[in-house]
Amino acid sequence: MFDLVKSGNKSSERPRRVQSTSLIDEEEICGRVGERNELLSKLLCEGSEQQKGLHIISIVGMGGIGKTTLAQLACNHDEVKRKFDKILWVCVSETFEEFRVAKAIVEVLDGRESHLAEFHSLLQHIYESIAGKSFLLVLDDVWDGNYLKWEPFYRCLKNGLHGSKILVTTRKGSVASMMGSIDIISVKELAEEECWLLFNKIAFFDRSIEEREKLEQIGQRIGGKCKGLPLAAKTIGSLMCSKQTEEEWKRILNSDLWKVEEIEKDVLSSLLLSYNDLPSRVKRCFSYCDVFPKDYNIEKDKLITLWMAQGYLSAEEDEEMETVEFKKSYDNRIIECKMHDMVHDFARFVSQNECFSMAINGSEEPNATNSLDEKVRHLMLIFSIEASLPVSTCRVKRIRSLLINDSRSDHSLLNGEILEELFRELTSLRALDFCKSYNASWSSTLEIPRNIEKLVHLRYLNLSYQGIKKLPETLCELYNLEKLDISYCYKLEELPEGIGKLINMKHLRNRGTSSLRYMPVGIGRLTGLRTLGEFHVSAGGGVDGRKACRLESLKNLEHLQVCGICRLGDVSDVGEAKRLELDKKKYLFSLTLEFDKT
Repeated sequence: MFDLVKSGNKSSERPRRVQSTSLIDEEEICGRVGERNELLSKLLCEGSEQQKGLHIISIVGMGGIGKTTLAQLACNHDEVKRKFDKILWVCVSETFEEFRVAKAIVEVLDGRESHLAEFHSLLQHIYESIAGKSFLLVLDDVWDGNYLKWEPFYRCLKNGLHGSKILVTTRKGSVASMMGSIDIISVKELAEEECWLLFNKIAFFDRSIEEREKLEQIGQRIGGKCKGLPLAAKTIGSLMCSKQTEEEWKRILNSDLWKVEEIEKDVLSSLLLSYNDLPSRVKRCFSYCDVFPKDYNIEKDKLITLWMAQGYLSAEEDEEMETVEFKKSYDNRIIECKMHDMVHDFARFVSQNECFSMAINGSEEPNATNSLDEKVRHLMLIFSIEASLPVSTCRVKRIRSLLINDSRSDHSLLNGEILEELFRELTSLRALDFCKSYNASWSSTLEIPRNIEKLVHLRYLNLSYQGIKKLPETLCELYNLEKLDISYCYKLEELPEGIGKLINMKHLRNRGTSSLRYMPVGIGRLTGLRTLGEFHVSAGGGVDGRKACRLESLKNLEHLQVCGICRLGDVSDVGEAKRLELDKKKYLFSLTLEFDKT
């Protein structure tokens, strides 16, 4: 009735990792000397009696080639061959299918195909075959962390001779722990010179000295893009092997690597395996990172806020989010992260043009955003000296995130007219970030237009470091707003009286707003607040007592985690401070008290 036809689209198929073997040409190996020696030492040691005949070693790291190569080197080492009666290699790859793994072990033990059809029969055969024998079993590329799948093998394999060992390669430390690894060897990126040697060996294979001299300088720059990833070095090196001219090499150097078919086939499929292993919500979080340009320092808190604004995380996940490669502060708190260049390229591939970052300078301004793909939903604009906000930004009407990166201290690129048009056109926004840098001069005054009320879907608004004196009352119509950042808006004199209508507000970041004369009464109605950067005690001074929130009203904010209270020296009634009941705020972990009068 609907003329439906079966689709031949293969994009939905999960790629499968190439099956590994223990065969290797040692002359092709570059680097990994330290890890190699550490692994051999652990394999050749006798082990203690407490290990009950089974010693499990794990090689853990993100890249597949490095771990597998180390395992292959171990299996082919003469001393290892002499030590064990049997060396068994099984490529597990992705899901730990108990029957398939058991059958593979049996077939390696027997040297022929097995016709046993029951899982129990296979385990019984393994149990009997290894009795009184020392063996080294390599389980390559284990992803599955389900202990119930591993437990039958563990019990069965303990029947081997004391000193038998299991070598596991995995990208997940949790898998190594689950399998009971006694020793864990971490495999990180190759050193720059080792990565270059690997790339060089493949890319310049069988080339003349003249060709090498002509292409080597470009090759070093291409090899640098691999950033220590062996898989990338091998794949790109193999690609360059077929490129003969200097122009072809330059094209690869300057191209988006994921547009190159040969690289997409190998590197991309390998990364897709990792990507497909992620929960769907984490996939969305990962692809969103493409909105940041390469080598960008991503602030952890801001990244989580942006994810929350798009609804990628549940409310419970707002407080805790772990990500690798984070920069840490002096007290070991994670504050920033960076993405590997090739991981960034992959994020661009999976985001399918939904995320985009663009540098804007004065000469490009007229047509800066005209060429944006209509699929773009998340946009970062990075401004240089003398650039202004392109009016064409307003044409991307379905945009969900607009991030303005403006580090200039001379003047603001924003004005009321520009903002009025943005607010009128970009009504689908969930996140709007106009953050300036800490060195901004605040010499200009920025007026926020009343039509900001049109951004009814907005959950995150960042106006920090802006020269704002007053926020319009219409801001309080943004009932979905969860986080408002007005930090270091030193000119800001008052908050909207209707702020109590922002019932979904969780974070009011307003550190450095010393010009605020008082806090409006509505603050006490924001019972979901987790962050209140500064609560300014009113000392009267002509302020209507019905407008100003009393200190004791904070008693209602039971979920406060971060709180600052300013001008405590103006509090004359000790009872008011007691009625605040700070001691009962069980979630509070950061409290700042300032007593200076202003």
